Amino acid sequence: MTADQYLRGLLQTYAVNASEAMAAGRMIYPVLKKWGNQYLNSATFSGSLAKGTGISISTDADIFLSLSSVTPGTLSDIYSSLHQYVAAAGYTTRKQNVSIGVSVNGCSIDLVPGRRQSQYGNDHSLYRSRAGTWTKTNVNTHISYVKNSKRTEEIRILKLWRLRHELLMSSFYLELAVIDSLHYARVGNVADNVLRVLEHLRDNIESVRYIDPANSNNIVSDDYTRAEKAAIATQAGKSLREKTWQEIVW
Repeated sequence: MTADQYLRGLLQTYAVNASEAMAAGRMIYPVLKKWGNQYLNSATFSGSLAKGTGISISTDADIFLSLSSVTPGTLSDIYSSLHQYVAAAGYTTRKQNVSIGVSVNGCSIDLVPGRRQSQYGNDHSLYRSRAGTWTKTNVNTHISYVKNSKRTEEIRILKLWRLRHELLMSSFYLELAVIDSLHYARVGNVADNVLRVLEHLRDNIESVRYIDPANSNNIVSDDYTRAEKAAIATQAGKSLREKTWQEIVW
């Protein structure tokens, strides 16, 4: 078995059941609709399901909750009220940086509330709980940026690597790092490209700045401490020293 065959076997093993994830999203939608009331413009699948970068042992789907620009309260209030409302409806929830994680019929769903910055367009304000502040983002821009990168196979393998080694690194941060490190790399050479990403993480992750393509003022890499970045670099170096792929990612 070649390295590419081994890695593509992992991709097949950990493929997301999209229909199951979408069914879970539809199941919780009535709760979300009641929470948002007249202020909820839409609830759409975003994140890994929309980008094609999901793996089955991580979040199955992200649902972006687009709220009207006139939604009352602070962004922190909106974030907290979503958490409280979904928990009161009987779901097991967990607070994350910009989302509320919830288990729905065995599927892991991330709910991302955002308030439109105006009544038109797709720019939204999100609450960032880790920093206790807010940021502007555009989910459609994120989806297009990642989906059109032609690096979804490598992103999925690196997501699996991140989870196996218990590293703190958001999917978006990882996606930006993978795409950046594979400029001009041959599409389809999965194993070689994954090694190239690991080299990049080992050598550069502690210093490189990653900027949100939808908001030049949002430095995604600034959400992580030196220690968290150092842990990523250290594990990447350790993985590169392993003798078999089975020791790198499984």
